[in-house]
Amino acid sequence: MNQQMTSKLSVVIPTYRREHVLRNTVAALLALNKPANEVLLIDETENHDPETLRVLKRAEADGLIRWRRHRTPGQVSKLNRGLMEAQGEIVLFLDDDVEFLGEMVEAHRHAHAEHPEAWAVVGQVLQPGEEPSPPGKRRIGGSALRRDLDFPFRSTSPGWVENVITCNLSVRRDRALAVGGFDENFIPPVAHRAETEFAKRLVVAGGRIWFEPAASVRHLRAARGGTRSAGGHLTSASPVHGVGDYYYALRRGKGWDRIRYMARRPFREVCTRFHLRHPWWIPVKFIGELRALALALRLHRAGPKLAGGAS
Repeated sequence: MNQQMTSKLSVVIPTYRREHVLRNTVAALLALNKPANEVLLIDETENHDPETLRVLKRAEADGLIRWRRHRTPGQVSKLNRGLMEAQGEIVLFLDDDVEFLGEMVEAHRHAHAEHPEAWAVVGQVLQPGEEPSPPGKRRIGGSALRRDLDFPFRSTSPGWVENVITCNLSVRRDRALAVGGFDENFIPPVAHRAETEFAKRLVVAGGRIWFEPAASVRHLRAARGGTRSAGGHLTSASPVHGVGDYYYALRRGKGWDRIRYMARRPFREVCTRFHLRHPWWIPVKFIGELRALALALRLHRAGPKLAGGAS
């Protein structure tokens, strides 16, 4: 336990086209009473506004952050670069649009110390309009594909889980690299299910994931930048909104369970109040789903694209 308590912790913040909200996140992180050992910013933004540029350059010059410009599009490639370049034994991934509730970094350190068998710790995440709440009845058994797929990260109950969310996730760096980090076949700009596929792969390899509500953030879901740059999915024939879900099923599912999961998705996607009121968009959405499935099959045949060339 003492060794875990003294482990260096690196915070990795992937960012894309964020300005004042990024400045606020970095400032709040540096102002914690028990901050991280390093802050690593993986920045895909082409051009920042003058104020953000000034703040980041000053923080870098003062040794408060390591600022890496990143040219490969997509959240997943930024996560992998941060994982590979981080210097700490524990790597904490945070979104660029979160507010910290309490000493969140120290809560991650403590959770790893209390649960040395954990390869990852996922913290509480409050989405806009949410407050901490008991999780209610949780289905423990069932399909490995669906297990914890709808886990409420606003929960107040700690415990072992099989899903994660990378806006508040810490991992043991050596274990995460050993399983190949995140699969970059979850293509940008959405990369839906990349986090869950990583979690399932970690568990299959023998790891465990601890959910720690004391490590809490409020996710702002800033309207500009990040994955919100992809636009809406309800009226889109683009495959990017669905390909990750199909690819996740192909990678982690088996037999009839995988087939049922993929077969249900197109119908689930159009069974919405929006499509009930605007049925002319249903054929458009179905075209997007067919394109997403075709793309997922091609990616699956090519094999995963993992960190460091792991297979």
